[in-house]
Amino acid sequence: MQKEENSYYINGLSMGDNVVLLDIYKEFLPKVKSFVMREKGSEADAEDVFNQVLMQLFARLKVRKFEIKSTFEGYLFTACKNIWRKELNKKSKMRVTNDDYTEHMDEATHSAQAVMEQEMWELYEEKFVGLSDNCKEVLRLHLQKLTGKEIMEKLGYASEVTVRQRIFKCKSSLIKSIKSDQRYRK
Repeated sequence: MQKEENSYYINGLSMGDNVVLLDIYKEFLPKVKSFVMREKGSEADAEDVFNQVLMQLFARLKVRKFEIKSTFEGYLFTACKNIWRKELNKKSKMRVTNDDYTEHMDEATHSAQAVMEQEMWELYEEKFVGLSDNCKEVLRLHLQKLTGKEIMEKLGYASEVTVRQRIFKCKSSLIKSIKSDQRYRK
């Protein structure tokens, strides 16, 4: 079902099918609006982010075919989250020069960078899925900011030192897997 649903959205988007495009807006925009508004944005911000992701996805589909490993919704939402967080980060780092001129990144460069970041995220997700179940669980807990003691208790390790070693080995394995992929070298 997931693959069929992904194909429906991807094929419709690549062909510019207005019915599919309306379905995408009806189905997924409300969730993105909710997220962006919770994260200090407005409805207009959410619509801008959503449109930007759809344009990038459309442009990417025109260049080459690609397969979404998760659900279309998950892919779209993750891309929107990444772009919104980047926008928030950019706003917080914006500098104003003496003559009140604010530097803005060229829109084409911004879009290309967002596509590249999305591709890096996809590579990370693909390599993460390839880890052992134990490594995935250890890294998930570590990324959730659990302490070594909490991870030790949750997974039944003998000591916190063992947990730190396991985290190190799992991270190393993930990094090695990512760096050995030719997409990383590009």
